[in-house]
Amino acid sequence: MSLLLSNIPAREPLARAPELLAQARPSRERLDAILAAVLARIDRNLEVFTDAFPAPSSVNGVYPAIDNIEWTNGFWTGMLWLAYEASGEARYRAAADKQVRTFAARIQNEINVDHHDLGFLYSLSCVASWKLTGDIGARDAALAAARRLMTRYLPAAGIVQAWGDLSDPQQAGRMIIDCNLNLPLLYWASAETGDPIFRLAADRHIDQAARFIVRSDASTFHTFYMDPKSGAPVGGKTHQGFSDASCWARGQAWGISGFPLVHRYKADAGLIQVAARLANYYLNRLPADLICCWDLIFTQAPHERDSSAAAITACGLLELARALPLTDPDRTAYEAAAVSMVLTLGEQYLLPLGAPGSGVLAHAVYHMPNKVGVDEACIWGDYFFLEALVRLTRVWEPYW
Repeated sequence: MSLLLSNIPAREPLARAPELLAQARPSRERLDAILAAVLARIDRNLEVFTDAFPAPSSVNGVYPAIDNIEWTNGFWTGMLWLAYEASGEARYRAAADKQVRTFAARIQNEINVDHHDLGFLYSLSCVASWKLTGDIGARDAALAAARRLMTRYLPAAGIVQAWGDLSDPQQAGRMIIDCNLNLPLLYWASAETGDPIFRLAADRHIDQAARFIVRSDASTFHTFYMDPKSGAPVGGKTHQGFSDASCWARGQAWGISGFPLVHRYKADAGLIQVAARLANYYLNRLPADLICCWDLIFTQAPHERDSSAAAITACGLLELARALPLTDPDRTAYEAAAVSMVLTLGEQYLLPLGAPGSGVLAHAVYHMPNKVGVDEACIWGDYFFLEALVRLTRVWEPYW
């Protein structure tokens, strides 16, 4: 199945394009200095997070140490792989290798794997390990995770269910925008095994996300329910946004990043056009420094910023620009926006080089409605910030 370009509305005009295009491209030295600052913070944290992992969000700027039990553990291991690629330093690989073994044990022992975030967990840890080092044990663990993820695929609805017991009627048929980033694990598994079942499920899910999670104005629902038996659409809700009708900023960021990443595997130009529509909606609703508020219904202070959503978006804009033709009117503006976001994060949002366990980016938000991780560091924000720096300073092949 393919998205029909004729059925995709035009993207809204990018009002900030002249402002973005007028910004001078930064020197390589400026980006390298920020990258060095991030690597220094990873070095500081190795003593705490080699045998343990950071919790999803910090407490007063410091991540509690946890076992490999959360949906977010792959982000720290992914940071270690990025640091290894950026520097060539063996200490990062040694720490990552040690952590990869815990991911193999986690899937084997079925430790908190009944959810869709296996892509976040295994693409950034075990798939990265296989791609970079040829570790066959890591490959086997990632394939086991992909097979586990397939147990959540609902054929009638054409989606991978996000959370909950599959027999729970309250959770049945729920897909969320975050899952775009979990689908690359299925595409990778299909390529590795030659089995099309993984790819076909991912193809169907991304089409459903484009049709139902993306609203007509190019904002997004956080979550959308499908009838698991008939496949009929039920309706959209939020889980972490301001309201069911608003646009949760990190959700929009997952869309901007996820649709182009899937396009690497599913050569459907419609995915790129959907991502561009999401990008323009997002960019037109930012504060002056381009770092979003936690929900895009808010466009300025005093509403809480979410640096983690900005970091995800920077990666997404770079991935989107890569896929667009050189003649696309917004392509250069997307690149400029991504660079501006990275520079602002690196020069205004970087936490001090503090105690071991401290985060990288300040002013992130985990879950505003539940008041969890508000104005803290969030480990996915730290990961995507480093990924964006790596994308901007070298040729890089994604782990996704």
